Amino acid sequence: MKKEYCGLFAIHDHPEAARMAYFGLYAQQHRGQESAGIVTWDGNTIREQKGMGLVPEVFNERHLGKELKGRIAVGHIRYSTTGASLIRNAQPFLVRFGDMQLAVAHNGNLTNTMELRKKMEAEGSIFQTTIDSELFTHLIAKNYAKMSIEEAVSAACAEVKGAYSLVLLANNKLIAVKDPHGFRPLALGRVGDSYVIASETCAFDLLEAEFMRAIEPGEMLVIEDKCVKSYQLAELAPKRQCIFELIYFARPDSIVFQETVYECRKKMGKALAREAPVEADYVMPFPDSGMYAAVGYSQESGQPYETAMIRNHYVGRTFIQPTQDMRDFSVRVKINPVKSLIRGKKILIVDDSIVRGTTIRTRVKKLRELGAAEIHMRVSCPPIRFPCFYGIDFSSKGELIAAYNDIDEIARFIGLDSLHYLSIEGLLGSVSKPDDYCLACFTGDYPVQPCRDHNKMCLENEIALSW
Repeated sequence: MKKEYCGLFAIHDHPEAARMAYFGLYAQQHRGQESAGIVTWDGNTIREQKGMGLVPEVFNERHLGKELKGRIAVGHIRYSTTGASLIRNAQPFLVRFGDMQLAVAHNGNLTNTMELRKKMEAEGSIFQTTIDSELFTHLIAKNYAKMSIEEAVSAACAEVKGAYSLVLLANNKLIAVKDPHGFRPLALGRVGDSYVIASETCAFDLLEAEFMRAIEPGEMLVIEDKCVKSYQLAELAPKRQCIFELIYFARPDSIVFQETVYECRKKMGKALAREAPVEADYVMPFPDSGMYAAVGYSQESGQPYETAMIRNHYVGRTFIQPTQDMRDFSVRVKINPVKSLIRGKKILIVDDSIVRGTTIRTRVKKLRELGAAEIHMRVSCPPIRFPCFYGIDFSSKGELIAAYNDIDEIARFIGLDSLHYLSIEGLLGSVSKPDDYCLACFTGDYPVQPCRDHNKMCLENEIALSW
């Protein structure tokens, strides 16, 4: 499974700020399903509610209607990987120093976490969590005594390296920041007279908010007194937006990096059909990740589209775990085949990516058992051969099947008659500005180099690579 580490939402000067944040997070639940949090400010008091689980599990009417008072709110949803799955690691991260009450919500991954953390601990800083996001609070607090909050945020960003989209509640101000390369998405919108910020525009759609624009790389927005001010924090750097947002992570109805996600995925499928045609009875996805690329492949090839695997949409995170002898239950409980569509058929599967290959192998084995005559697979991204240090769960090269195996070996392992990955040229031909994207997980060309032994050190010390 691929994991995106978090989603952000914030709203400024709205009478139902907490409730709006709830729905903004709900719309982005796909970006994080482990913990959720909302912090509000009423002009005098800052309040928070955080918990483990999905958004509806963490918040109830008492929280939204009575306890989370205020007209400013910041919300966060999170996945975890190497960091501990603990409530103390849930965000937004809240601190108080002097007259400042600060809440920080972070999407991305810092590549110099260990270097900064060791330096700050040697200087007397005490860390409460295992997340790299806490670094921002220490760096901001260190500088706030001698400068404005905007300058303190700017100084903090100058010390960190890597990927970060940030939303900060600083007393009566709402601040949003993106790193100089713009790895992670962040957008500005407006509902009535209130400004909203979210990782994806699907949050705006639910709230009937107007999407105004994307926040630019290296930009800091400060919202106060119904006014938005923009500052450029860093020298312009080449854009290196995460192309996996378009391949997999973002909701298909979102606009991300000025691209309509649905259309990009269809274009990837069409490019696959041109690159690797195959005679098949029909095209099918494994729901839901490959659906839109499969639509594109079907349209370009003229082959019919069938949903031969049906997803159970009511599987929650807490379904009763099977006994040990019920092998592959976790796969079977999520999707189930339409048996009449499979026996004797030449099947073409379209999926968005292959990471480890174990899940797809189980599903292909099931299709074989049901009598499929041939099984071919087309993947709407290039082979993932390198770990990601910017906020995707490709943190170890040893986990990636394409890192040490060629295409034929992968096809044999999975049990396929043929396998083709979309070329880098085909992928970049599916977006409007191909020079703006990070391709490090395919090429190993890292825009920001991690510190020495970054991944190994983080694993050994349980420091979270990203949230």
